[in-house]
This record gives sequence, C-alpha cells and structure tokens, in this order.
Amino acid sequence: MKLTFLGTGTGIPQARAQSGLIIEVEAGGKKKPLLFDCGCGILQRIYESGYDHRDIDTIFLTHLHLDHVSDVLGLIKANWLVGLTQTHIYGPVGTAQWFDKLMALYPYLKDRLQVNITELTGGTVLKVADCTINTAHGCHSVTTIGYRVEQAGRIAVYTGDTEPCDSFTELARGAHVLVYECSFPLGFEVDNHTTPDMLASHISQHPLHVDRLYLTHLYPHMQGHEQEAIDHIRTVFPGEVHIAEDLMQVDV
Repeated sequence: MKLTFLGTGTGIPQARAQSGLIIEVEAGGKKKPLLFDCGCGILQRIYESGYDHRDIDTIFLTHLHLDHVSDVLGLIKANWLVGLTQTHIYGPVGTAQWFDKLMALYPYLKDRLQVNITELTGGTVLKVADCTINTAHGCHSVTTIGYRVEQAGRIAVYTGDTEPCDSFTELARGAHVLVYECSFPLGFEVDNHTTPDMLASHISQHPLHVDRLYLTHLYPHMQGHEQEAIDHIRTVFPGEVHIAEDLMQVDV
C-alpha cells in the first residue's frame, strides 16, 4: 500500500493544492489508485504525480465542501473525453443529491456518464478493490466521514476535516499511517478544525495508537509554524510526526 499526497492545502490559494490523497492498493494482481477527496488543483496534481487519470474510477469523499470536491467533475469529464464513462463515488449522506444538482448544470454530460454513488454513515464496512474500508463520523461543520483502509495487514487512515474526536481515535487504532488535518498553528482559536494544541490535548486523554502521523490540510497561517507543531505533538505522541507536502509519497 502506498500513499501519494496530491493536495495538502485548503480553500485559500498557496503553493499547496486543495485536498486530495491517493491510496494505492493491489486489486486483481495490479496496482489500483483509490482517490480520497478531489479539491481544486487535484486533477493537475494527478498528472504531476505520475498517475494516469484514466486509472482512477473510484473516489471517496470525506465531505462536500468545495476544497474537497471541486475537481470531481473535472476528473470525470477528463475520463469521458478519452472514452471512459464509469465512476463510483463514495461519500456521506447528501452526496447523491449534490451530484444530481451538479449534473443539472451540465445536461450535455448527464446521459453520457455512468456514475454510481454510495452514501455512507459512520460504522460502515466496505469491500472495495480487494481491501477492507471502515468509516467513522468526524466533527465538522457538515457531515464528514473518515476512512480506514486495510489490505494485507497494512492500515492507513484518512480523516478529512475534523476537530479531534474519539471516533477517529478509535478508527485509527493500530494504523501504520494516519493522515490527520492540522489547519492552524498553536494558539489559534477555531472550531470544526484541528490545531496542534487541540490535537495534543486530545491525545493526552485518549492515546493515539498509530505508528506515523502526517499532518495535512494546512492553511497559509501554518507557514513557518510547521516545526513547532511537530514538536508540540511529540510531547504526547511517541510515534513519528510529519508535515505532509504535495506530491509526497509514503509506503504504508
């Protein structure tokens, strides 16, 4: 299993693209990229990463905010332009209604695509591409889903946007890699997102049993504060802590 960080930023323009992550698994003896979130800039990042957009037909959405979904239709259309029409989208309740409204704006595409949508709640267990995927609800301003991907004894977890919460601590238990949002620096007052001090406070009460932690979804406010975020979290977390970067690749 391999992770490729396509976008590690947010809705404010910066060097980082918006949210997007590939988890590469083995399916039928071949490598298969599963795409988690697809914000603005992710279609270009897919190209830059060396992946082929034609190989991506399975998308998992954590929630429906623009910085996590705005390139979904662009990816689907790119595949349609080369004769590929089938896509499966997994996402929270409301995903089907969102996509239907999107298609209503582009009637020339509506009858030319074969898009299957599966809406998920926390506690769902899926079998997709020869791996097991578990879900849990996070704590955000809208319904959000985190994903735990297991294959051949290796485990990767991706949270999407959230405050620190028990459900994601449990979802990540025993994971080799946890990708967790850390939007703002120490001392920043915010809800619906995570800061290093919020995460450290939660970990001190609810230990995080994972090997490696990668911080993503970084606002421009985090520039210059990356190392202090790492150092603060390390005071309560014994595993590795890293700042994710666009196009970084990680073996699980």
